[in-house]
Amino acid sequence: MSSDQTMRDLMANLPVPEFESTPWASPPPLAQATVAIVTSAGLHRADQDRFEGRGDTSYRMLDRSDRELILGHWSSNFDRAAYVSDHNVVYPIDRLEELAADGTIGAVAPRHVAFAGNQPDTVSEVRLDTGPAAAAELRADGVDVAILTPV
Repeated sequence: MSSDQTMRDLMANLPVPEFESTPWASPPPLAQATVAIVTSAGLHRADQDRFEGRGDTSYRMLDRSDRELILGHWSSNFDRAAYVSDHNVVYPIDRLEELAADGTIGAVAPRHVAFAGNQPDTVSEVRLDTGPAAAAELRADGVDVAILTPV
């Protein structure tokens, strides 16, 4: 069985969290919105701590100007070749800059967020702790919309 099929089978049987209510947000029109990227590629700068092995629920804040990022995602199911050719595959920062320049979005956020993709099965630490903490940092930066790039 391929590692891809193994991962699909594993994910198909994970429990899905249930919430008592559905949060609702009403962002401004995209042409007025500040947009950030939230990725699970484990990206970090050389001066930041690397992500640890499976279960590292921490996150790294990435500055808008950062382009020399290290891909910390090390799954055997992930082919790094595309990222090496174009970081926009997992971190579409240049595409956001283009969208801001042509007025499609209002602005590119000053900071973006990277998590590691290899989270504990319940993802409870991210849901209850580091996820809300990262979201609070983005909100403090005036972010209205987040683009999620799961890896």
